[in-house]
Amino acid sequence: MKNSELELYTDYLLSSFGATTATGLSAMVQGDVSHDQITRFLSRQDYTSKDLWLQVKAMVREVQTAQGVLIFDDTIQEKAWTDESDLICWHYDHCKGRTVKGINLLNALYHCNGRSIPVAFELVQKPLQCDMASRQVKRKSEKTKNEMMREMIHACLQNALQFHFVLMDSWFSSEENFDFITSRGKHFIAALKDNRLVALSQEDWKKKRFVRVDELEFSEQSAVQGWLKGSARAVRLVRQVFKNQDSSIGILHLVCSDLTCDYDAITTTYKKRWQVEVFHKSLKSNAGMAKSPTQTLRTQSNHVFMAIYAVFKLECLSVKSKINPFALRFKLLINATRSAFDQLQKFRAAA
Repeated sequence: MKNSELELYTDYLLSSFGATTATGLSAMVQGDVSHDQITRFLSRQDYTSKDLWLQVKAMVREVQTAQGVLIFDDTIQEKAWTDESDLICWHYDHCKGRTVKGINLLNALYHCNGRSIPVAFELVQKPLQCDMASRQVKRKSEKTKNEMMREMIHACLQNALQFHFVLMDSWFSSEENFDFITSRGKHFIAALKDNRLVALSQEDWKKKRFVRVDELEFSEQSAVQGWLKGSARAVRLVRQVFKNQDSSIGILHLVCSDLTCDYDAITTTYKKRWQVEVFHKSLKSNAGMAKSPTQTLRTQSNHVFMAIYAVFKLECLSVKSKINPFALRFKLLINATRSAFDQLQKFRAAA
């Protein structure tokens, strides 16, 4: 990968406030780089999670400690008007409760010492496959997102990334994931669905006397020990009650594999999971993830990679300038608007 092309393209993503095109980039640099060069750059090879690690590795090594957390979550970027492909297709959006057409991206975000760094990602692709039961051709991923997450954790361990907890929402709270994490000497804090079954003693677990986690009786701001159905491992369970923006009451059930953690440690650590939501918002608002008109699977995938790296660069600038990433982008917008206004006045004066 030529760093000059990577830096130019990602700087363009951060500087642009409309559609990002090869022609637009060429015009921005007054033809010093042709649009054909940019197109060839995006088409040359597949830029993957390994390439991302090479770009962020130095910064990770600078900030990492054994108390870091690895956060997993996926996001969907809607592309309603783009032709359907293996990458741009229909995915279930659990936030909206329906399927949407777009790009489904799974991210691993490393958070440590106030820094949030993307360290791995996977794009969910759904090639056409024949459903043998119904004999219908349907789009289906060759890997589940849970399988992808386990592969990404393995890659992070191979890269000697230091972390204590893996944080995830209820979508990834499977026993297979829990076993995978703990078998590698790490711990997890995860949200649980209300209907998850748990026993409060080993004897109850052996005799299969389970209750729903939302029916457990224990005081607020306390952690109890329990055993999830399907696992012989003891865990800590907490119930967090909070008020939503519409004044309704929300309840979040959390499970933690580290038995030394109390209520405050579990809830405080899990709050860090919100950083991945901020990261996803920045991808869409600050790095133009959806604003590329690229047409091929490779160029569409590579554009997503560039957007991820652009958000990382913006985070680095934010730390150095001590300005929020969104405030930084707003400053760029104001300066661009001011420049356009000044140019308009010059045109008007010359007319």
